[in-house]
Amino acid sequence: MLKIALATFALVAHVGAFAQATPASLWKTIDDDSNREKSLVRITDNGGVLTGKIEKLLDPATKQDAVCDKCPDERQGKPILGLTILRNLKQNADDKAWWDGGDVTDPDNGKIYRARVRPIEGGKKLQMRGYIGPFYRTQTWIRVE
Repeated sequence: MLKIALATFALVAHVGAFAQATPASLWKTIDDDSNREKSLVRITDNGGVLTGKIEKLLDPATKQDAVCDKCPDERQGKPILGLTILRNLKQNADDKAWWDGGDVTDPDNGKIYRARVRPIEGGKKLQMRGYIGPFYRTQTWIRVE
């Protein structure tokens, strides 16, 4: 009986850890230069494709009605609040810890980076990496829910 209870506990603990290993959640973004909280981004999973939208602006220096003036695509002039900044990420077939193949946009400068994300620290944090050519920036986002 004890073996069954231990096996059940191990299975439940494993499933709980796997559920937290997805990037689909609400994340607090932290600027990698200033270490200031910038926004809350909700990442959703739509059929295995991740998308992230800015749900709340946290930086008091950012106006709540600010628009993405520097975005080079259809998002130019759109409000930053509600802006889709993370698009088309899929789980990497070779390394299941990473989601990649899409892009992330920095609304401050309008630059679009190739993106890679992976949950770290048991899903409590998200490593967000944006690439332009061989150069990259890495941020660590904190899970809110």
